[in-house]
Amino acid sequence: MDKRNSKKVKLGNTYIGGDSPILVQSMLNIPASDIEGSVKQALALEKAGCQVIRFAIPNEEALELIEPIKKATTVPLVADIHFDYKLALGAAERGIDKIRINPGNIGSEDRVKAVADICRQKGLPIRIGVNSGSLEKEILAKYGSPTPEAMVESALYHASLLEKFDFDDIVISIKSSNVNTMIKCYELAAQKCSYPLHLGVTEAGTKRMGIIKSAVGIGSLLTHGIGDTIRVSLTDEPVEEVYAAFDILKAIGLKTDCPYLISCPTCGRTKIDLVGLAKQVEERLRDCKKPIKVAVMGCIVNGPGEAKEADIGIAGGDGCGLIFKKGEILRKVDEKDLLDELMKEVDKL
Repeated sequence: MDKRNSKKVKLGNTYIGGDSPILVQSMLNIPASDIEGSVKQALALEKAGCQVIRFAIPNEEALELIEPIKKATTVPLVADIHFDYKLALGAAERGIDKIRINPGNIGSEDRVKAVADICRQKGLPIRIGVNSGSLEKEILAKYGSPTPEAMVESALYHASLLEKFDFDDIVISIKSSNVNTMIKCYELAAQKCSYPLHLGVTEAGTKRMGIIKSAVGIGSLLTHGIGDTIRVSLTDEPVEEVYAAFDILKAIGLKTDCPYLISCPTCGRTKIDLVGLAKQVEERLRDCKKPIKVAVMGCIVNGPGEAKEADIGIAGGDGCGLIFKKGEILRKVDEKDLLDELMKEVDKL
């Protein structure tokens, strides 16, 4: 798929936009006053593969989070700031890698200029975050409701405030909890600007529905080349956001440095616990970095044939199963040994 040609923006030790890979983000949900807990959660996110970590800076005391998290991790850090421009200045001074603000809600133009100036001096990008609840009164009155056109106009207005002060290391997000609105917002933004786009369905919900909404919204845009960094927003543990984001990237072929698992839905022919087995295989493969296709199939009728493109796979029998490779049967093993025998073959690849 052809990726939209967006501006390339430096972020810490990596880049967003241009020819850079899609970066996966998440956000700490520990109270800002809990430094130890925040560091622990940041480390868990890094271990899960998170490539950008954001956390709220609601007050001056929260600036104390930056140094310990920066010392503990190697992941670029983003300060999430609303209203108080001094917090943005403080975060920049303390070594944050990126600022997330709405230039329109931090006050007069001299305050916007102060933030733009310090970010330019320190080489920090700014993410402009717009959602349906943050529209300016004038724009809302013009469109009557938070339409995609209204939200994109708001985002580009905020960008113009920074551009006025010779700052364009900008990333834009235009989020909605409505999937169709979110998709239309980003499609319109992609036409109207070349800034990198941060994709996400905001307030997507708890794990099950949140992942579905995010997969539809984020996934559909990515398949059309739109999007440079993503965050799956879930009412759940942040590491679940990271796993879900990578699964979306794997599903559409944008993440290939890991196994791709296929498994059948089972039917009346299945005589082994394929559901439990498939879940165990998925968990055992979580830390594997091999670009391989692994199949877990319910029976020998469809197993090796349907999954003949798999690098390695298993097909269930009656209390037993077959290990197969590229559609060719290697051997028959007892059901209790299937998982271990499969993983032995994975290790050989």
